[in-house]
Amino acid sequence: MSRSPVTRVDLIRHGQPVGGRRYRGQMDDPLSELGWRQMWDAVGEGGDWDRIVTSPLRRCSEFAQALGERLAVPVDVDPRLKEVGFGQWEGRSRADVKAADPEQYARFYLDPVGSRPPGAEPLEQFAARVAAAYEALIAHHGGEAVLVVAHAGVIRGVLARVLDLPLAALYRIRVANAGITRIEVADPRTPCLVFHGGSLP
Repeated sequence: MSRSPVTRVDLIRHGQPVGGRRYRGQMDDPLSELGWRQMWDAVGEGGDWDRIVTSPLRRCSEFAQALGERLAVPVDVDPRLKEVGFGQWEGRSRADVKAADPEQYARFYLDPVGSRPPGAEPLEQFAARVAAAYEALIAHHGGEAVLVVAHAGVIRGVLARVLDLPLAALYRIRVANAGITRIEVADPRTPCLVFHGGSLP
């Protein structure tokens, strides 16, 4: 296992799940055939990761396990990396939500902290669990190169932690399917965003 003064955290969003684009939240849909292709294309021959950490949801964990077997590296499952719960919006498309209640839809994007979808996980609670997962990873795997297979919301939450962003700004960050974000940590007090939504160098 490589050891370095720098901890490298690569975060990859899952590919497209079965059912296409919608508010999926904690629904446990698997990857579609397209989603699997997106993920294998994104990692190519595989990076030099020492470890993979994944959300328990199938659209992340099934690929993480397959990649871990290919690269012969350990795969850890962290329940704190689940996507944010979207309550009554889960399973619905944006067009459906907007048509059914345009005012609630507009309020959510203007104030995602105070105007959650009915039954949704509070954004502060979500951000706290993602931050706890990120801090544990840095504490326990210092000097390693780690791939985190997770969700758009989780990647936004990590970026908010690293860059000290307000939670109200989370949904201004676009996270593409199979997009990769890299963070390097030489000092836990000063993590650095190397790139976002890119591909492996």
